[in-house]
Amino acid sequence: KISHIFISHLLGDHYFGLIGLITSMSMLNRIQDLHLYGPPELEPIIRMQLEVSATTLCYPFHFHPLTKDGLIADTKRMEVSCFKVKHRIDCWGFLFKEKKKPRSIDPERAKAYEIPASFYEQLQNGQDYINKKGTIIPNDEVTIANAPPLSYAYCADTIYDPSLAEIVRGVDLLYHETTYLKDLEQRAADRYHCTTLQAGDIALKAGVRKLIIGHFSSKYEQLDPFLEETRSVFPHTELAQEGVCFVIG
Repeated sequence: KISHIFISHLLGDHYFGLIGLITSMSMLNRIQDLHLYGPPELEPIIRMQLEVSATTLCYPFHFHPLTKDGLIADTKRMEVSCFKVKHRIDCWGFLFKEKKKPRSIDPERAKAYEIPASFYEQLQNGQDYINKKGTIIPNDEVTIANAPPLSYAYCADTIYDPSLAEIVRGVDLLYHETTYLKDLEQRAADRYHCTTLQAGDIALKAGVRKLIIGHFSSKYEQLDPFLEETRSVFPHTELAQEGVCFVIG
């Protein structure tokens, strides 16, 4: 079911398993296209791995290099944009925005106003109807608004950067790296990472609905302190842990 893969940067913990996934899809006789987005240097790495293993993919494979901020994918359901984040090598964040759904027709009310079915598409797009007498039938009299579009932002490895709050403003779900607890703020800065309080601050400034924190340093055996510290700034916080699913919205 995966059609698009997004790679933020080329430190090993973020892409070393990629070639196994790509080739496994081929072994399972995948036929649909696969789109991969990542730093330009990723493409020759993938091509080399395929070449030295004498592997030919059985499905169309498309690589899209990330070179500047902006829209990178536009599908029927959503738009995906990338934005630079500040790490010790080139690194990207991603913003996923669901497209606005057309309004739903209330068939009984539309019939009562004698609106022809040929005009339904315009109604779904928000247009009012003017009948033969010149009377305007307001759109919201005969349609029902669908749920607002959802959004998700992924802020990969990054130093604390308050400007990110504007980029991810108002998203339903934000993932932000949280490598260290609050007492190691200087170490976080030296290594271009963030602390619990810094991630919570970004979420608070951005007005997001929910925050997921992850990328915890392996020096920590317990993760509860990460949750406690971040929630002291932004209560709607959860831990990113293997196997845990989050519903957006």
